[in-house]
Amino acid sequence: MPELTPENLVFAFIWYVAFLFSTTCHEASHALVAKLGGDDTAAKGGQVSLNPVPHVKREPWGMVVIPLLSYFLMGGMIGWASAPFDPLWERRHPKRSAWMALAGPTANFTLMFLAVAGLHLGAAQGWLHSDPVTGRLDFAATTLVIFFSLNLLLGTFNLLPVAPLDGSTVIMLFMGEKTSQRYLDWLRGNSLAMAGLLVGILLFRYIYGPINTFVSHLLLPGQI
Repeated sequence: MPELTPENLVFAFIWYVAFLFSTTCHEASHALVAKLGGDDTAAKGGQVSLNPVPHVKREPWGMVVIPLLSYFLMGGMIGWASAPFDPLWERRHPKRSAWMALAGPTANFTLMFLAVAGLHLGAAQGWLHSDPVTGRLDFAATTLVIFFSLNLLLGTFNLLPVAPLDGSTVIMLFMGEKTSQRYLDWLRGNSLAMAGLLVGILLFRYIYGPINTFVSHLLLPGQI
């Protein structure tokens, strides 16, 4: 459990703001693409918005309680959110549903690239600094690194092809109409979602490290 020092409280604040904004963008993207595709279920709940309030109201445990508890108890921040959709719409338009699913991780990767751009620009202009003794980054640089790391993790994790993660629906982009509908019948008709999620989490522990190292060295050489 991290000590409740002023520095750790500042880190907790930055991490939570990054988590709240990134998760809100993720779910708002789902809701927007679903609305454009003909399903206004999430839109009616106010989720086509970067205002976190409707998203928090839908998942208060996943967006407030668990993230803060996990940070102060384990030193890492975990949580979840969701956007409702019409299963009949998904059944009629599996490709549109797949694009809706892809919108969430796409939002996370967009935020990741914006953080990368901010780090490169800030370094080039001399706006970002580090302590010459400890090597610790200043507030702005720390915030950008957290946005980079968090959104790389969120985008990658959600693309795992296991229910209920987005990747389990995204793969319908590579299927024909009839195959997609048979797949949906299987995906929504069994009770293996939590088992699949647990397997996905276990596998992710082993595959994410190399992904993080590769992407960090590719996009931020010498930066972090």
